[in-house]
Formats: sequence, C-alpha cells, structure tokens
Amino acid sequence: MQYANAIDNDLANRLKALSDELGLSNSNQTVLSPDEAFIFSANAIDGKTIEAHWQIADNIYMYRDKFDFKIVEGNVSLGQPQSPPGKKKYDESFGDTEVYFNRTTITIPVIRDSGPAQTIRLQAYYQGCVEDSFCYPPIKKTIDIDLPKLNVASLSPPNAVTNTDNTDANNTDVFVSEQDQLAATIADGNLWLIITLFFGLGLLLAFTPCVFPMIPILSGIIIGQGKQLTTSHAFILSLIYVLAMALTYTVAGVLAGLFGANLQAAFQNPWIISGFVLVFIALSLSMFGFYELQMPNAIQNKLTKASNSQKSGSFIGVAIMGVLSALIVGPCVAAPLAGALIYIGNSGDAVLGGLALFAMSLGMGAPLLAIGASAGKLLPKAGAWMAGVKAVFGVMLLAIAVWMLERIVPGVVSMLLWSLLFIFSAVYLGVFDRVDAGIGWQRFRKACGVALLIYGIFVMLGAVSGGEDVTRPLHGTHLLASQAQASHELAFKPIKNVADLQREVAAARQNGTPIMLDFYADWCVSCKEMEKYTFSHSDVQQTLNNVVLLQADVTANDDTDQALMKHFNIPGPPSIMFFDAQGRERKPYRVVGFMKPAPFKQHLDKALQL
Repeated sequence: MQYANAIDNDLANRLKALSDELGLSNSNQTVLSPDEAFIFSANAIDGKTIEAHWQIADNIYMYRDKFDFKIVEGNVSLGQPQSPPGKKKYDESFGDTEVYFNRTTITIPVIRDSGPAQTIRLQAYYQGCVEDSFCYPPIKKTIDIDLPKLNVASLSPPNAVTNTDNTDANNTDVFVSEQDQLAATIADGNLWLIITLFFGLGLLLAFTPCVFPMIPILSGIIIGQGKQLTTSHAFILSLIYVLAMALTYTVAGVLAGLFGANLQAAFQNPWIISGFVLVFIALSLSMFGFYELQMPNAIQNKLTKASNSQKSGSFIGVAIMGVLSALIVGPCVAAPLAGALIYIGNSGDAVLGGLALFAMSLGMGAPLLAIGASAGKLLPKAGAWMAGVKAVFGVMLLAIAVWMLERIVPGVVSMLLWSLLFIFSAVYLGVFDRVDAGIGWQRFRKACGVALLIYGIFVMLGAVSGGEDVTRPLHGTHLLASQAQASHELAFKPIKNVADLQREVAAARQNGTPIMLDFYADWCVSCKEMEKYTFSHSDVQQTLNNVVLLQADVTANDDTDQALMKHFNIPGPPSIMFFDAQGRERKPYRVVGFMKPAPFKQHLDKALQL
C-alpha cells in the first residue's frame, strides 16, 4: 500500500513555530509531526469491509466526530462508518465531545455492485490535539487498499446502508457484540446507569463456575473462627474479603485494559496453584481438628496470644485470601469484563472503566457478603453440631483444592482425586457404621453416605476406563463405547503463534473455507464448559462440519501466547474469533465467555454466513 500525504509539506515546520510561540521549545516536551502523532493504516478485512487504524502517541487524543472518509478512485461507495465509543471530554474549541487516546479502529462498510478484486483509493480525514497544549490542523491522508473478490452469494443483502436512520435491524453488518454494547454504555457517561448495570451483571456472574467456588472459601474462613464468631465479626470478615476481591479485580482489569497485562492469567502458574491448593488443604485439615491433635502446645499458645493481642491479624489474612481468590480462583474473561477493557483500551479512561469493573466486582461479591454475614446468626456456636458443620466445610475446601488441581494435572488424576473425596466423605458420614433403630437422622446421614460411596466407585471406574468428566464419569469410556449415541469431540487444529494462524488462514482462503479460532486454557473454567456442553452438541457440530477449526492453547501464558492474544487485543480466554472464506476476521461476531448450544448455533449461522 502506498501512502500519499495531503497535508502541506511545511506543516511540521509550522507546528514547530507554533510551539516556539507558545514557549514549548524550552521545555522537555517534544512536538511530534502529524505522522508520528497519529500512525494511520487501513486494510480490507473482507470484500465488503475496511478497517482504519490509528496508533495515537502519548498525551495526544483524536476527536471522534472529526473522522470522514471518501473514495477518490474505485468502483465502490462507502456506508456509514462504525466508530467505537470514546472518552467524554470538555474541549475549549468544540465543547462537550468524545475523544480517543492510545489507539482506535473504525469499521467502514463498502457497498459494491460487482465481485472482482480491485484496488481502491481511500481518503481519510481526521484531527487531534496535544493534551493541554495545541491542536493539529485537520489532516488528510490517502491510501491504496486491495479489495478481495466478492462472492455473488454475499452481495444480497448489501453489506451496509448509507443512512443510519434507515438501518435494517436484521442487517448482519450492524451486529454489535455484547461486549461492544457494554463498552458503549460506559462511554455514554451515565454514572448511575453504569453502576446499576455492571452491579447487576456481576450479581449474575456470582453464580457461574468461575466465581461460585469463592462461597465455600469465605464460609470456611468464617466457620474457622470457632466459638468467638459473632454476627458483626462475620460481617466485617465478609466485607474485607469482598472489598479485597473487588479491588483486585478492578486493578487487574485496568492494567489489562491499559497495557494488555492479564494478572489473572499470570497467576495460573502450576507452582502458584499448587501453593494455593496447599493452603486449602491446610484450612480443611483445621476444620477436622487435626491441628489440635498434632500441633505442639507451645506453638498453639503463641498463636492464641498473637491472635488475642492483634485482632487485625485475622483481617489481614482474610484480605490476602480475597486478593488471591480474585487472581487464582476466577480468572475467566466474561462479556462485562471484556466490555470494560475495550472501553479502557480505546479511551484511556481508567477511572470510568475501573468504576464499572468495581461495580461488577461488588455485584459478584454481594452473595458472598450475604452468606458470610449470616454465618454469625444462622450457624451453631458450640457443641456437636458445630463439629459437624466444620467438617462439611472442610470437605468443601478439599473439593475446591481438587477443582483447582484439575487445571494442572491429567484428567485421570483429577478423577481419582474426586473419587477418593467422595468415598472419604461417605466413610465420614458413617456408611459402615451401625445405625441405632428409630433414629431418623442417622438413617438419613447413612443414606447420603451410601449414595456418595456408589458415586465415588463410579467415578473411580470412569477414571481407570479413560473418563475425564466427573459429572459424567462413564461417558466416553470404553465401558460405553458400544453405544451409538456417544458424541465425538470437535477436531481442532492447534496453532501457537501469528505465523501459524496466517498459514492456516492462507490455506483456508485458497479453499474458500471459513475459520473458527478458539482461545483455550486448562485453567479457564468457561473454556471447559464450552467443550463439555456446547462443542459436544450435535447441532453445533453439524454447523461446523465445513469450517476449519483452529485452537490456540494459551495455558502456559508464555511470551508467544501473550503475543498471539495481543495480536487480537484480547485479555485472555475464553474468546472465539470467526473468519470468512476470504480469510478476513468478522470482528463484531467475537464470542467472549460461555454460550449455550442453541444461541451459539444461531450465532454461528450469522458469523459464518451459513
């Protein structure tokens, strides 16, 4: 592609003179030329869509409403450009406006009457300013763009409309993903709407597999306080845990939005997870009273004195557990989180984006706060009942430890651990104990133990027979291999880096085949949900029959993985991208987070133009 600078050649000199007049030359501030301040590029992502990109220098912004585009050579016309939300700003020259910091991308629909490949010349107009300094004159740049061949099947309906007032709601190219809608909501700047919406979304996320394990963690911590537990103390502990978790989510999210550094992914290191698992096992054993039997009295006395003399010690421990829970237990990316990160990345506004993340985190923590605070009132304080309750939470903490180990150990090992946990629980419930006649509670407890024992045996059989799903221990094993209804897994082809992706895209383009790219990690709970429930569904598999399936396993989160995620500007899995038969990504159709089979099937039909 050839660039043609339509600005006067002496613009940089005039800017230098302006800076001298303003007294900027004697300062440490360097006046950048327009090409340095706004690095412009554009390319066709398919036969009907152009993406224009700007990399914006530090301390410089661009006006959202100053963009304009025109075709100066080529047999095409342009539809209404689609720009992402910007940051609200009061400007002395233009009043209330929206601006972009760091980078931005604008999607431009192309309206074509014919299919052959052609080269067009696009003229782009834009303007920006240096923060608290001066504004660049309006800039005009011309660039040549190669439009690929357009299939006849894709000419109707047209790709876009020229008038937004007449936009067809069913037009596929005005589709807006959930994360982009949420980013636009933040950009609107309605503070109470942002807080209410993201708090409600966080409340829904609280009951997903990525967040739900935090309930037994907090409950186990509170139950471990023993006889000294009061309602007010339980509430304070819960509040500290939730606030620490919320602040951690917010800081980690803001960093990911600004710098593309996903702290949660970094904490999925096997050594870190193993250390956290040991913490859970230690907490669990304390629930069963092992420390009272094994720990020397001298150490016990010192710990008791330290606890009595410094009440804040337990508060600090709970806060640390909240931080670690946010980083290690629930690292999956969901649409609300992605929406906030998109806004932060496009606008550079960490305050408003961070506020949305904090509201979402508080929504995620609201059930934790309610459950934790109720412990001081609903749970027994002493006696045999308390020992039983502590044992239940001890089992839950062991279950969290096994659940986390699933990320770093083979499936057969995790299945064996689950079976041992079920069998251990059954023995603890008295499955082999004698039941006194006429005592209903003992009978009920033994019945639960028998059920757990049977299920534990099935899980163990599944483990030794090749099963890897504890919820369906015999599914897919050779024990059921003769059953015709056993579903098969999607055959993904692994890729590791951008070069692998480009090679696969080029091959698929030659064959005219669309592509689905799935970002996966062993520590991503939603990724495993997609594999277990959505990718295994027959309707989804049938829809993907003639689609090239690629998968990027970013479990290691090494430099290569991070470079691939940065290429797509995503914070981490789960994320799914779609490419058309020309090898161009259909960016508005990205999927973030878990999606059930039926809506995913409908989404595939639109994303792949089937």
